[in-house]
Amino acid sequence: MRSSATEITVDTSALLAVVLGEPERDRVIQLTAGCGLVAPGSVPWEVGNAFSAMFKRKRLSLEEAREGLSVFLGIPVRYAIPDLDRVVALADELKIYAYDAYVLECAIRFRTPLVTLDRQVAASAATLGIACPEV
Repeated sequence: MRSSATEITVDTSALLAVVLGEPERDRVIQLTAGCGLVAPGSVPWEVGNAFSAMFKRKRLSLEEAREGLSVFLGIPVRYAIPDLDRVVALADELKIYAYDAYVLECAIRFRTPLVTLDRQVAASAATLGIACPEV
């Protein structure tokens, strides 16, 4: 296992805040400035899924999604393949979805803090002793 004080795990909610210019954007950028970003390999698919959900709610146009994808693809993130055995164990232990367990497993494995806007993920991180700065 590798540990780096200059790495931080980010989840989809944090990346979307930056990509879509949400109110939390500046805080996420502040928390991650100068850090290498690491995330589970599921994040690109989660971004696509989030955009499709926004289409259904008429919150995002195709042009806006394409602009967002351009920003997203420009963010340097190291994607990690999750250890599925550990993910399933975390999901069972915490009674959470695997997608949430992916990001927690990533933070545990790389011994990094976690930036998330998802309160349930932050609560699970606290239970596991993962540092999770307030966004």
